[in-house]
Parts: sequence; structure tokens; C-alpha cells
Amino acid sequence: MKKWIAILATSTLLSPIAAHAADDYPSRAITWIVPFSAGGPTDSMARNIANRLSQEIKQTILVENKPGAGGTIGATAAARSDPDGYTFLVGHIGYMAAAPSLYSELRYDPVKDFEAVFRFPDTPLVLLVGENSSYKTIDELVAFGKANPEQLNFSNAGVGSTSHLVAAMFASKAGMKITPIAYKGAGPALNDLMGGQVDAMFDQTNTALPQTRGGKVRALGLTSDKRMDQFPGVPTMKEKAVPGFQVSTWYGLYAPKGTPSNVIDTLSSAYQTMMQDKAFTQKMSDQGILLLSDADYAPKAFQQYTADEGKRWAQVIKEAGIKLK
Repeated sequence: MKKWIAILATSTLLSPIAAHAADDYPSRAITWIVPFSAGGPTDSMARNIANRLSQEIKQTILVENKPGAGGTIGATAAARSDPDGYTFLVGHIGYMAAAPSLYSELRYDPVKDFEAVFRFPDTPLVLLVGENSSYKTIDELVAFGKANPEQLNFSNAGVGSTSHLVAAMFASKAGMKITPIAYKGAGPALNDLMGGQVDAMFDQTNTALPQTRGGKVRALGLTSDKRMDQFPGVPTMKEKAVPGFQVSTWYGLYAPKGTPSNVIDTLSSAYQTMMQDKAFTQKMSDQGILLLSDADYAPKAFQQYTADEGKRWAQVIKEAGIKLK
């Protein structure tokens, strides 16, 4: 009898030990799934943050690219992965907010199937026209668009892309109809803008910055809440013809639902420490990336933001009549 009591006592003691076995987390390399090809904006942002965060957690972070179907293939794979704290999804506004309203048979739910870990800094967008464009201001472009429905051509990185959706939102709020021209990526869309084949385009500030400085394109307005030092003299959209217009491309890290809370706490804490590195954050800011408050980066705030963004983009997509298979 004493033997069985001893065994029971030992097993009881082991339970809290097992529960805290992950206190040495992370004990091996972590994988971040990026649902886009290597070299793109999402991949570059992910690798930049992963490289710096790995120094904080003293463990390797591997970036695995799983492109396809606007990011939904990689997101589906992440949602189905083991919630053991070693596989995560690098989320993006497209497949974590817009996708549920774009795809009729999405195999994951951005809110129900994931736990938010932390939000990356945002990347606002900028309304661009070619260097030889006759449009010098947002007001001039909007005035023409209102007077000439569907005659303004906006290039974008593909149907359902952020540049496509933001242009649709812009047109709706400005009270005009535009013609979207879809390309296979932001690069070709920007090239045709510079070549004068299209009238305008929304591009991310970090990728547009070199082109504006080189004089190949002209920035008419920013989608950020405030003006940005990297774009001197360029107003925000809401200052001009589109009151209330504010949007950014956002990213963040998500864990599959069921991931231990101590794992999320560990990574979130390490990330908050990392974001106090002024040299690191200044470098991001210099590239046209928008830093946020500490509260915005936190898990609970980011989880709620994800849900709110899903509702916001559902309305935009409905009004624009955009639908994918």
C-alpha cells in the first residue's frame, strides 16, 4: 500500500513539473511560415525582425516560404501545424483580414484558428503618379475621377492585393469610380506607372521611397494618420479630398490556436524588449516603416485588431464587389 501511495505522490509531483517543462523555451529552432515568396515586402520584414529577435531569445528562427493563393496556402498550413510553440505564421492584412471576404471556401479562420503573439510595425501606403503625370495634387486627381467615371486606371499587385483593396477603398470614400489594372506583383505594376501606361497606384512607403527620391514617381498623399518625415511636403489623404481615410499594410506573428500561453508570453516579452533598441527601430523608421506604441504590439490588442480589421475589410470588399474563388 505504501508503495502505491509513493508512486501516486511521485506522479502528482511530476504534473506541475511537466506543466512547467516549457520554462526553458525555446530549446530548439523556431519556424516562421511566410506565405509569400522570398524577397518580397512580407518576407523582408519577417527576416529583419526574426534575425533581431533570435538574439533576444538566443535561438534560431527559420523563415519558411509557402507562397500561393494570396497567402492562404501558407496560412492554412500554419493553422494546421502542431501548437507546440515551434511553428508560427507571419500574418498580413491580406490573408488575415481580407481573405475571409474574398474566398468562398477559406480553410482557416484568422481569429478562431490563431493566437496573436505580437504585431510588427506598420507600413503605410502612398498614392503615386508618374513623374510626367498632369496630376499635381490629390484634389486634382479626385476631381478628374469624379467627372470621368472609370477613366482613371490604378495599377495593383494583383486582384485582392493590398494595393487593389486600398484603391477600392479610396475610390469609394472619394465618391468616384476607377478602373483597376491587376499585375502579377507590385514590381510590374510600379514599372508601368513609371512608364506612363497607368495613371496611379498605391504602394507601400518602404518600397516607394527609393522611387520617389529618384524622381521616377511623384507622391500625392500618404495613407498614414500623420505626415512622415521620409516624404517631405506630402500630405496625408485625410487632410485633402478624402476625410477619414487612414490605412496601413500591417503584419504580425500568430501561433496556432492551443499554443501554450507561456510561449506567447515569452516571445511577446522578448519582442517588447527588442523594440526598445533605438538603433534597430530608427533603421526601420528611416525605411518608411511606421513605429507603433508598446500597447499596439501586445497580444490581446493585436488579437482584437485582427478581428476589427476583418469587419472593416468585409465592408470595403462588399462595396467594391470584389470576389475570388
